[in-house]
Amino acid sequence: MRIRIINANTSAAMTDKMGVAALNAARPGTEIIAVNPASGPITIESHFDETIAAVGVCEEIRAGEAAGTDAYVIACFGDPGLYAARELTNAPVIGIAEAAFHVASLIATRFSVVTTLSRTSIMAERLLHEYGMGNRCRKVRAAEIPVLALEHEADASYRLIEAECIRARDEDQIGAIVLGCGGMADLATRLSASIGLPVVEGVAAAVALAESLVTLKLQTSKFGDLAAPPAKPFTGEFARYSR
Repeated sequence: MRIRIINANTSAAMTDKMGVAALNAARPGTEIIAVNPASGPITIESHFDETIAAVGVCEEIRAGEAAGTDAYVIACFGDPGLYAARELTNAPVIGIAEAAFHVASLIATRFSVVTTLSRTSIMAERLLHEYGMGNRCRKVRAAEIPVLALEHEADASYRLIEAECIRARDEDQIGAIVLGCGGMADLATRLSASIGLPVVEGVAAAVALAESLVTLKLQTSKFGDLAAPPAKPFTGEFARYSR
C-alpha cells in the first residue's frame, strides 16, 4: 500500500516531521511518501494561504496519480483543496482535520481543539460545522504561536501548547484533545502522557483511516460532485490543466 502525505506548505522540515509521524502510525509494509509543493506559502495561516496552497495540493495529487498512489493525506489542518483533490483521483483522500475530528469522536463524547493562532481557530470552527462535528467540540483554543515557531522555537512552543491543553482538560469538560496543526505531528504522545487525556494528531489519524479505506476497497465516489472535473480550456499559467 502506497500513501502520499501532502504537506500543503513548502517547509521541507515540516514535511519530514509529518513523514515520520505517518511512518510511526502506518502498518508494516505501508509505503509512506511525504511531499510538499514546489511553490506556495511557507506556512498556512489564512484563507488566502489556503487558497494558494490548494493549487499545490492538486499538483501533488496529479504527481501521485502518475506514480500509482493508493491513498492520499492532505497534511494541513485547514484541509486545503480537499474536495478538488477528491475530484482528481479515485483513491481515498483524507484531510487531517476531518480525520482527527472523527477519530476523537470515537473515543470521547466531547473534545477540544488546540491550534496555533486565534484566526486559525475561527477557520477550524468553520470546518467543525462543515463536517457535522460542531456539537462534539467544546472549544477551539489557540496557543498563539505562529506555525514556524513549531520548528524554530520548539521548546517554547511545546510549553505554550501544553499549557493550553491543560486548560482545556481542566475547564472544558472533555475526554480528548485534537491538535490543530500538522506541524504538531510529533507532540501527541508526549502531550498525552503529560496531561492524562487521549491526544489525537491528524496525520496519524488520517494514515490509519486511509489504510482502512484501501483495505476495504473503498474509493472516492465518482457520482455527483466528486466526479472528475469537466474537460475545458484553461488560460495563462493554468493552461496545463486544459483537457
